[in-house]
Order: sequence, then C-alpha cells, then structure tokens
Amino acid sequence: MSNSTIDVIIPTCKPNREFGELIDRLQKQTIPPNKIILMNTQEELIQPFLRESRILERYDNIEIHHVKREEFDHGKTRHVGVQFSQAEFFLCMTQDALPADRYLVEELLKALQEEKVAAAYARQIPRKDSTILEEYTRGFNYPDKSRIKYASDLKELGIKTFFCSNVCAAYKREIYDRQGGFIQKTIFNEDMIFAGGLIQAGYGVAYRAEARVIHSHHYTGRQQLCRNFDLGVSQADHPEIFGAVTSEKEGQKLVGEMLSYLAKQKKLIWMLPFIYETGCKLLGYRLGKAYKKLPKALILRCSMNRNYWKS
Repeated sequence: MSNSTIDVIIPTCKPNREFGELIDRLQKQTIPPNKIILMNTQEELIQPFLRESRILERYDNIEIHHVKREEFDHGKTRHVGVQFSQAEFFLCMTQDALPADRYLVEELLKALQEEKVAAAYARQIPRKDSTILEEYTRGFNYPDKSRIKYASDLKELGIKTFFCSNVCAAYKREIYDRQGGFIQKTIFNEDMIFAGGLIQAGYGVAYRAEARVIHSHHYTGRQQLCRNFDLGVSQADHPEIFGAVTSEKEGQKLVGEMLSYLAKQKKLIWMLPFIYETGCKLLGYRLGKAYKKLPKALILRCSMNRNYWKS
C-alpha cells in the first residue's frame, strides 16, 4: 500500500487561511498525495490566498484549474478534476474539511484494499464550536464503528446503504472509470448518486471511522431548508437510485434519538431549536421532491444552487 499513488481533488471558491491548513495537513500525511488538484471558481478570488500562503512556492505538487462560476457543477467539476489525475486512487475533499491527524489517507486506502470495495469515506468530527445539535447529528451520521455496505444491506440500512460524502471520500480509479464517473449535471448529491450505482453494480462502499476529518456547519433554518430542497431535487431526478428508498425514515430515527438524548442530558432548552431545524429540513426536502410542480420563482427562492436552474 505504501507504493499506492493517490491524488486529491478539491473544488475551491475564495479559499481562506484554514484552507492553507488543509493543504499543509495533506502534505504531512503518512501517505502524502502525489498531486493536489484544485478546481477553482472565480480566479481573482484565489490570488490573495496564494500570495499570503505561498503554497505554490512551498509545494510543487499543486495544480490549479479554473472554472467559470456559472459553469460549476458538483458532479462535472469533480469529474473534470479526476481527468487531470493518473493515480490509481483519488480522494475528493471540500475546502472546509481538515484531516484530524496524519493517518487520514492511509486509513482510506486500507479500506480500498478490499477487492469489491470501490469507494471509502471518512468519519466527520464536529468543530469545537459546534452546538450540541450539530455534535449529536455528526455522531448519528458518522459513528465510531467502520462498516462496508453492499446491496444486501438495503433491507437493514435503507438509504444509508448509498450514503457517501465527498467532503472526504476516496475512490478506485479503475472502477470509477468503468462506472462512468460522477454524473455530469446535478444540483447536489453527486457522491450518493455514484455510490448508489456502485452498490447496484455489486460493489461495496466503505465507511472508515478510523479516517477522520474535522467538518461541521452552522446552518440557519433557511439554509437547512435550501440545502434539503436541493437534496430532494437530486432524489427526484434520480428515481433509478432513490425510487425504492427514502430519507424520511432515517430522519424520523434521528428526531426520536435526538429528543431522547436532549432529555437525558437535561438540555431541554435545545428542543425548540431542534424542532424548528427539523421542520425546515422536512419542508425543504418535500418541496424539493415535488419541485416539478412548483413555479420557477419559488424554486429559485428555495434552492441553494441557483446557477443550476439557469440551463
């Protein structure tokens, strides 16, 4: 495995100082990347970061490819990034995720040593300033136990069988190409769409709890609504993957467990914000699933990715 080559693909938009920390941590991995390929939107916005961080002077394995903001697509942009790689494996990350230690890449590659495993994604650890709601949600979605998921797990896991996150996920290039790569046009969810296709084709998707990244968000209720609207749109557009499964059952499980947890921890003050957030998520998701019946003006108000609707 020490001889394995792996490249990292990261879409960027106005990277900040924390992104410089991400680059430094990737370079210090026990198995460092062969190349770090940045798919950058808005060329002028990356220049201040490049001057301040001097990453192109400090590291010789970074490539920057520019994409027009209106042409950015969650699937296509990453797929184009993969084409700049000749490595046996590639790792997709987002610019706001930080490796928790030096073993992130090594642990993901361990998961990919299984013959039938085509993709492996990392555990997401909440930031120190996260709320109790975000902390519990991360633990619910990213437990401390690793697992490889196959089609035989659909009855038990439902939609979680297809779960995979390009916040930090590694792929076998040969199988990626064989499966046709990430979908070329999607509002969101390119990782789960691809993982669903892998599962249906008989491959495994590994969740590697030992591979850890620090990643969490502080979304407002409106942002939760918009994010889940886009999630619903992606599922409505791909019934071949999501037609037989639903996110709502998993959401109901999270609600029940969260309320029980808050009660046990005597954190009742958080119940109202949680119910509000849950309502925003559910409303956004259901609107997204029914987007074909909605007027364009409402769709644009609900979507987090307005550029998607221009074409």
